Parts: sequence; C-alpha cells; structure tokens
Amino acid sequence: MSFSEIVVIFIILKFAVDKTSDMDIIKISTDWARAEIFSAKIVWIFSFIIILSAIGFYFLGKTTIAKAFVIPLAITGFLLTTIGIGLYTANKPRIIQFEKEYQTNSSAFIQKEIERTSKSNSDFALVFKILPILVIIGAALILISKSPNWQASGITLALLASFLMAVDANTAARNETYRQQLLTHQSS
Repeated sequence: MSFSEIVVIFIILKFAVDKTSDMDIIKISTDWARAEIFSAKIVWIFSFIIILSAIGFYFLGKTTIAKAFVIPLAITGFLLTTIGIGLYTANKPRIIQFEKEYQTNSSAFIQKEIERTSKSNSDFALVFKILPILVIIGAALILISKSPNWQASGITLALLASFLMAVDANTAARNETYRQQLLTHQSS
C-alpha cells in the first residue's frame, strides 16, 4: 500500500459521515475548491522562486552551467505560473457556483461532481505515468549529455516533473476523498 493510499484512507475515515446534511455537502465542496486554490498559490510561490533563480543565474552566474540554467528555468517558471493561473481561475468561481447548483438541483450537482472527480482520477492515473517518465528523461539528459545546456535542461525537467508530482499527489488524494464523500452522501 502506497503512502498516498494510506493518506486517502486516513482522510476518508476521519471525515466520512454516514449521513451528511445539505450544508455539509456544500461545505465539503467549497472546502475542496478552496484547497485547490491553495494549491494554485503554492504553484505560484514555486514559480516565483524558479523565475527569481533564472534571474539570479542570468545576473550572477559566472560558469557555463549557471548561464545554461537561465532559459530552462525561465520557461519552467512561466509554465508553472500558467498552471497556477489555470488552477485558480478554474476553482475560484466554483466556490459560489457550488451553492447555486446544489440549491437548484442537489442530486444533479452531486452526480455531476462524482462524474467530474471520477474523470479527474483517470486523468491523474495518466499524469502519474507521464511525470515519472519526464524525471527519467531529465536524468538521462544529465547522465548522457556533456553539454551544459542539455544538463541544465535535464535538471530543470526533473525538477518540474518532481514538483508537479508532489502537488498532484496531494490533489489526487483530495479529489478521491471528495469523491468518496459525495458517494457517501449520494447513497444516504
């Protein structure tokens, strides 16, 4: 059993309730969206650090490898900024939208969220196949290439993929917990 599975089981056991009230399901949904917004902020902080690192290497880097990090880090920083914006803009409106949809048709809302979280689970299965491959490609670039540009690109690729795995592991655990809570409510 993996660590993330243990975390999911712990969270499910801690928060699973046999019969959830209407206000609980809205709170569960909005708490999930707020947690996603928090993830967006974590991604932004990391992107800011990466962009500052690129700027630092640009102005202070004296070695060839230091100069080689500028472009890969800048690209990674802006990519992470875009990912953070996507997470934020996708989830911020959900906080208000959840209550409106639930009040309009609670059964349809719950079913829609179950379907969305189930789709997200299958997306995460693919993500957790691709990201480790990117880490391996990054490691191969470091080992095989003698070019500072390729080595810096490999290190940056491995850094990006590792960070995204850390964020997505937490997101996947939250998603599964949320889905289980929706299923519990639907069956009650």
